[in-house]
Amino acid sequence: MATSTVEADTRAHIVAVADELFYARGIQSVGMDEIRTGAGVSLKKLYAAFPGKEQLVAAVLTGRHEYWEHGIEQAVAAAATPRDRLLAMYDFLEQWFGDDTFRGCGFINAFGELGSTSPTVARIAREHKESFQEYVAGLAAEVVPDRAAAEELAAQLALLAEGAQTTAAIAGDASPAGHARRAAAVLIDAAIRG
Repeated sequence: MATSTVEADTRAHIVAVADELFYARGIQSVGMDEIRTGAGVSLKKLYAAFPGKEQLVAAVLTGRHEYWEHGIEQAVAAAATPRDRLLAMYDFLEQWFGDDTFRGCGFINAFGELGSTSPTVARIAREHKESFQEYVAGLAAEVVPDRAAAEELAAQLALLAEGAQTTAAIAGDASPAGHARRAAAVLIDAAIRG
């Protein structure tokens, strides 16, 4: 893979502009010219940083993955007990859903637009979802010692989080996070009782 000669700050700025535009309007509706204009760079510099739109989309999704992990980990770290750590994920979701710019999961959105035509986007979206599932499984294992039961609980809790994201985006309402949190509490308590 060729190394870009474009400064890291410029690359980061291009990614931030592209992320904002892609997330607000969709990837396919935003052209490279619009990203160039928004980022205030020449087309030559844009293409030096990202030879194609797919590379830029991959960089945007990488940034979204890092934002997601950081937000979830911060919420979880603030919780006192293993049970509360599992529920803290939904507190992060509620805060995120309340943001005026919230348009759902960027990975679901990207997969819906490009998953059937871009193996790269499909792979990145799958890896993101698998990473979240593994993270939740690690948290669930702190609550439920039986590995199979912890993995089943993790799958259920991740599904609640995914469904809440989609529902909140479509409804334009943060309340699905609270509904998912209350359902998660029931599932966690049932798994603890065994």
